[in-house]
Amino acid sequence: MRQSQALIKFLNRDISILAFNERVLSLAQNPSYPLLERLRFLCIVSSNLDEFFEVRAAPHVDAMRDDEKQNDINVKSYLEISKAAHTLVEKQYQIFNDELTPALAAQDVQLVSHGDRTAEQRRWVARYFETNVRPLLVPVALDPSHPFPQVANKSLNFIVLLGGTDAFGRNNNIAIVRVPRALPRLIKLPKHLSGKQQLFVSLSSIIRAHLASLFTGREVLNFSQFRVTRHSDLAVDEEDVKNLRTALRKGLVQRNFGDAVRLEVSHSCDEKLAKLLLQQFDLPKQSLYRVHGLVNLARLMQLADLAEGDHLKFKPFEPKISQQIVPNQSFFTQLKQQDILIHQPYESFESVIEFLREAVNDPDVLSIQQTIYRTGSDPRMLKLLQEAVRRGKEVMAVVELKARFDEEANINWAEDLESVGAQVVYGIVGLKTHAKMLLVMRREGEGLKYYGHVSTGNYNPRTARLYTDVSMLTADVQITRDMEYLFRHIASQVKLPRLQKLLVAPFNLHTQMLAKIRAAELAAKAGKSACIILKMNALTDEALVRALVKAGRAGVQIDLILRGACILPIDAAGLEGRIRVRSIIGRLLEHSRVFYFKVDEVENMWLASADWMNRNMMRRVEIAWPIVDAKNRARILLECCQMYLEDNQDAWILNADGTYSPVATIPHRTYSAQQQLIQKYSG
Repeated sequence: MRQSQALIKFLNRDISILAFNERVLSLAQNPSYPLLERLRFLCIVSSNLDEFFEVRAAPHVDAMRDDEKQNDINVKSYLEISKAAHTLVEKQYQIFNDELTPALAAQDVQLVSHGDRTAEQRRWVARYFETNVRPLLVPVALDPSHPFPQVANKSLNFIVLLGGTDAFGRNNNIAIVRVPRALPRLIKLPKHLSGKQQLFVSLSSIIRAHLASLFTGREVLNFSQFRVTRHSDLAVDEEDVKNLRTALRKGLVQRNFGDAVRLEVSHSCDEKLAKLLLQQFDLPKQSLYRVHGLVNLARLMQLADLAEGDHLKFKPFEPKISQQIVPNQSFFTQLKQQDILIHQPYESFESVIEFLREAVNDPDVLSIQQTIYRTGSDPRMLKLLQEAVRRGKEVMAVVELKARFDEEANINWAEDLESVGAQVVYGIVGLKTHAKMLLVMRREGEGLKYYGHVSTGNYNPRTARLYTDVSMLTADVQITRDMEYLFRHIASQVKLPRLQKLLVAPFNLHTQMLAKIRAAELAAKAGKSACIILKMNALTDEALVRALVKAGRAGVQIDLILRGACILPIDAAGLEGRIRVRSIIGRLLEHSRVFYFKVDEVENMWLASADWMNRNMMRRVEIAWPIVDAKNRARILLECCQMYLEDNQDAWILNADGTYSPVATIPHRTYSAQQQLIQKYSG
């Protein structure tokens, strides 16, 4: 078989996702990071694992549950995934118990267990329990008329083994206690009980200390916390529902009770209780996770928020206004002169809000159209769109109701906008609208002038301070006209005309990227210099991976800057080191998508809302737009690509065996792209 046609053995996507979380977990051990920030990264891994199990685990668990021996791929892959996940969780708790807890205690920040509380602290905790906790606890003793209660996704519970008999002389010896979600999971002890320290108690330890008082006349023989993770990917047949919004609202209720995929218990949980829980939730033994400490470390994010001490947190930096923006001058005037790039979070997302505010207040603006995917809790953009309607402007919002885990927030946005008369559409049946676009139509002279904003990231002011993204304000006639056509296509589903500059999934983004890779391949075969630099969150589309490998074998130098999952094997036959993969894991979440191709001296660059995943290319509405201005292209190439390829502090390299290793550094010569950009933009 010829080299160019050699079979490619793709890396396991799920293992790659878990490997990404290993890299995030490494930040919890980074001695140069403040302690509470290290704790945050530990919590982020827990949240990421929750989502991983909620979305990715169900098919594998089904294979194990049904004992599908003939289905080797699912069974084998689940065993591999399970082993990697168990190892990751064990390391998490080891870091928390052996590294972070002692280090925080040395800084007078401590989570105080029942056994370590003073008599006065115990009295305070007992009063708190009686006043705030006990009234919300309703233990359920299991018997034929009290079957095992419904256990919601990720809710915390206690299972209790009781001795003696109940009030009716019966031997029902198992009880379930649900921990109320309405109560905070961490409570800070008052200053008179903690002195100069910052002392906290967990809600679970409060309940544990007073568990026996819930079962008067019975003996608590054994107990354990437990938490069940359930499959939570909403499945709605859009072809078969009359109202998607109503169907999703119903689905949100059902999501909490999907099939179980993981069971977490305390490490000391009695074997019989653990077995009973596995049977109850119909889970294989590999789905059981015994943990040394709090069940659900993600809740410790409250500790990072509540604890005080500037030395325990990152020194804040204030995003600057884009260097291309002229203060106190109309955006419409400026955009007639040049496009404006905003490199978040180093440059402020507030400029986007100010652009929208100017459009709302300008009497010559007739129409505003915007896509809404993940907006967060900041209501300013919603209120501006509502105000635009009140001022008589035409407002159309394309609200993606199926944005995973943001469905309820987006439904609320849709209803709030409709309540004032905005036109709200939900995109195209079978496709998620993931494109990030804002289009303003303004009356100028005898016609209309269009102004647009396109972005690699969401319209979310909070994450705009934590995620790296690049967005662009533009009055480019072709780009804004393409945006108008795309908005019209999404709303009315008329045929999309031939676009001039935008690439759009699921129509031509995939084929155009394949064509660009192919062009680089042919150039290399013809003896020309050819290189490709791609920066994105994930690379899992098999056709694009095959094309990259083929181009690498032809001599194209390819650098991939991938934050998360990657299925491309860099040891594929014939590559000879021409494809290099690195992952940047640092203080900020890398989120920008940059596609750069260079053949001899000819450069092409696109920014995009899409990763190179099959779902983005085939099952979503995505956009990529070209950067034609040479200065802007050079700036993005430097700040999003070249600086990251030089990074030797936050960078990890993909090895031939599919594992990642931190880049070796020379002492006192470390270079962090993120830190350099923070310093550059903060002056």
